[in-house]
Amino acid sequence: MATKAQLHPRNQHSEGYDFLRLVAQTPELEAFTISNPRGQTTIDFQNASAVRMLNRALLKTHYNIDFWDIPSNYLCPPIPGRVDYIHYLADLLAESNNRNIPRGRHIKALDIGTGASLVYPLTGQNEYGWSFTGVDIDAGALKSAKKICEFNDLDINLRRQDRPENIFRGVIQANDSFHFTMCNPPFHSSMEQANKGTQRKWASLGKGQSKKLNFGGQNAELWCLGGEIKFIARMVEQSVEFADQCLWFTSLVSKKDNLQLLYRILGKARVADFKVVEMAQGQKTSRFIAWTYMKKNQRSLFVNSSAT
Repeated sequence: MATKAQLHPRNQHSEGYDFLRLVAQTPELEAFTISNPRGQTTIDFQNASAVRMLNRALLKTHYNIDFWDIPSNYLCPPIPGRVDYIHYLADLLAESNNRNIPRGRHIKALDIGTGASLVYPLTGQNEYGWSFTGVDIDAGALKSAKKICEFNDLDINLRRQDRPENIFRGVIQANDSFHFTMCNPPFHSSMEQANKGTQRKWASLGKGQSKKLNFGGQNAELWCLGGEIKFIARMVEQSVEFADQCLWFTSLVSKKDNLQLLYRILGKARVADFKVVEMAQGQKTSRFIAWTYMKKNQRSLFVNSSAT
């Protein structure tokens, strides 16, 4: 097994993929396995069908998801890195709970752009028992997410965002309260840029040229006008309206160079606190930014008052 030692210590995939166990749980995966030059079992990550089957096996083996599938043209996320976001969010909540991770349905999470895969609610619910609300602008993605919920008898609230210019507006209701929001924003500013990014990634992996987008993806999943910086800026702008209804607002930030501008945007929003949490997966470093309008004593009260 290939070691991924830099994943979060609680990440079930920190020791790599156990293909013997995965194939035992999902025999269909065996048809997609290959041997790498070192003789280790792996899959061809440029094969979208192989990646989907790997995800299906991972979700069944590690997260008790008996059925999982997505339409072929939707984003197929790498499970280990996505789960890291969940574990670091748990650590963030623990800071306001005497260093104890709060678990159970009373912890409410809002997943912006939940996608057809529903990866964050599926993994977060299994790891910590949290209650998730998934939001997406794409009707096809929500249809896929609903199918996953129904087949696995999961209680995940799904909401449609009808207005492309809105993120929190229209989906956070007056009686809602959330311990955190999370988001993997579209980080390219155009489809052309998304394609170029994919070509660079395949080249860096020694895979040569590929016409395929890495792990697939719809337009709204991959790019938006202004890229991730404009998307997160709009998120910050709208978060002010829901300052009392959410403990932490968070978003992945793909480009480290965007952080300085985000710091200035958050400064103008007069948040009570913000932080950047770095996550390492092998040679890749990712991060999310988190901000709150609540003072430290308010944060503790928010966590504990919601524990009913």
